[in-house]
Amino acid sequence: MDVCRSVYNATLAVRKNAYERRGESLSYYDTKKLLPLWKINFTDMTKVHSQVLQDVTMRVDLAFQGFFRRVKTGDNPGYPRFKSTGQYKSITYPQYGNGVKLEGHRLTLSKIGTMRVKLHRPIEGEIKTVTVRRDSVGKWYACFACEVDAKPLEATPCAVGLDLGLKTFACLSDGSKIHRQRWIKRDAKDIARLQRKKERLPKGGSEWRKAVHALQHAYQRATNRRTNFAHQESRKLVNRYQFMAFEQLDIAGLQDLGNAGINRSIADVAWGQFTQYTLYKAENAGRSVVLVDPRGTTQQCSGCGEVVPKALNVRVHDCPHCGLILDRDLNAALNILARGLASVGHRPVEAPAFRRGE
Repeated sequence: MDVCRSVYNATLAVRKNAYERRGESLSYYDTKKLLPLWKINFTDMTKVHSQVLQDVTMRVDLAFQGFFRRVKTGDNPGYPRFKSTGQYKSITYPQYGNGVKLEGHRLTLSKIGTMRVKLHRPIEGEIKTVTVRRDSVGKWYACFACEVDAKPLEATPCAVGLDLGLKTFACLSDGSKIHRQRWIKRDAKDIARLQRKKERLPKGGSEWRKAVHALQHAYQRATNRRTNFAHQESRKLVNRYQFMAFEQLDIAGLQDLGNAGINRSIADVAWGQFTQYTLYKAENAGRSVVLVDPRGTTQQCSGCGEVVPKALNVRVHDCPHCGLILDRDLNAALNILARGLASVGHRPVEAPAFRRGE
């Protein structure tokens, strides 16, 4: 892992220097050709499989591609950074069968050896790549990327729009809700206690390292709960609905507008992760997911289309034009569904609601 980190930094330095000194932009193939020369002076590189080293240079190239893409779109570009000790946490064998092989519960990695692995589920499809990863608490994982056939679910006429929020995680256009789970809050006291303990100890000592390890475990528990929630709820949606409409939220922009408490809450609910999981599950199941413009979905009346301004603390949508009265989040979810269906050429079915005089 550390050898790959050194190769990553060397590749980044070569590309950076080539542009700064000669105005030359090196490609992935240019830097890959340097690997045999580096092996002569840096003998530890011979202990790493050749395709793993090539993947390291590919990662640098992908980092630059992402940088230039963000520059063109006007986003915060974030120039590729050098990796310090402990920051390089995975290596990839890009071609299964060449340096890596799984036989039962025994995984053989070229230049490393054979080790026993615990498969949490059977391998399906054709294995294409294998990535060995170390997490923040020192656990090791072998991640198999496989090519599998899609498994479409039986078609259903159900369609839904989802309004994502902080008070309620998601309000669905059929009136049901996904309640928010406060993962960080569950472990907040434990995290605060471990943080105070770490700050009292001399940095770098054995007790300090133990406190850091315990703190990383506490954060990992919250992350695992959040990930498990996103997997379970996205699976329920995909199993039930044929068509799903989500807001295309600018999460980074929302965090720029909020205070520290709101930013922490937005990070905790992880809307982006939930949407991403739903997208890939829907694709495999033959379902449809669309992302719509969220602007005005709360203010617009889902009954008549008129704009009804309301402050954040107003939780009920009360339309003076058509008399529609319903929860503001439900009103937004209905608008999201309508926009999603309109984007694919369908008209939404009017949902039942309360009106004045009824």
